[in-house]
Amino acid sequence: MPLTPEQTWLFRTNGYVKLPGTLPPQLVADLKAAVQHDIDHAVEPVVRNHDGKIVRISNILDRAPIFRDLAAHPFILDPLERLLGPNIEVLRNRHNHATIRLAERRDLPLHRDVSQWSRPIVSVIVFLEESRCENGATQIVPGTHLLPWVPNVETAAQQMGLRDQVVRVEMPAGGVLATHSLVFHTVGLNRTTGTRTSITLGYHSADELAAGEDAQRLLVRGERVYAGHSY
Repeated sequence: MPLTPEQTWLFRTNGYVKLPGTLPPQLVADLKAAVQHDIDHAVEPVVRNHDGKIVRISNILDRAPIFRDLAAHPFILDPLERLLGPNIEVLRNRHNHATIRLAERRDLPLHRDVSQWSRPIVSVIVFLEESRCENGATQIVPGTHLLPWVPNVETAAQQMGLRDQVVRVEMPAGGVLATHSLVFHTVGLNRTTGTRTSITLGYHSADELAAGEDAQRLLVRGERVYAGHSY
């Protein structure tokens, strides 16, 4: 379902928007099972926490086909067309992972997904389990994608007192959150005994000045149109 003009305005103004509706429950269950399979079998590349437990599986676009199907799903791409236009790529070298948020007592710093405005992307988080304040809901500081470039985002976030301005965005299982890559955000603490599993993908418009194919970018909608000057 495309974003309404009001939802598009909210993204432009606040730096994030919840996509309307939820993914089909069976698809969510199948995605969760595919993530768990690779965790159980420790399929590399993975990231482990200080206890040695796997908390992230990386490069999901080259794992089970269901992950690439998710990246091209109309539920995600139809709304993104209002933000990125008709020609959309998903990135291999930004995000492209599933995260399992376990019970922890360690705060993560506020950060941005890219460092400067000339290379923004839309970060898409697909929630495979309900995300609540108790189990680590995403925390966002609305409007901070409009702040200028800073050399050290963690230091800048502290100096500007951004922690005091966070909004906790709760999401249902199957819900999808789209965020501007420059908005300051982090993930909350999981204070439960359960998990909070999600998939994160990065999208941007197909680069009209890119003269050739790039293995780090997969075209998932439309076409690549070259509009550069040839000398």
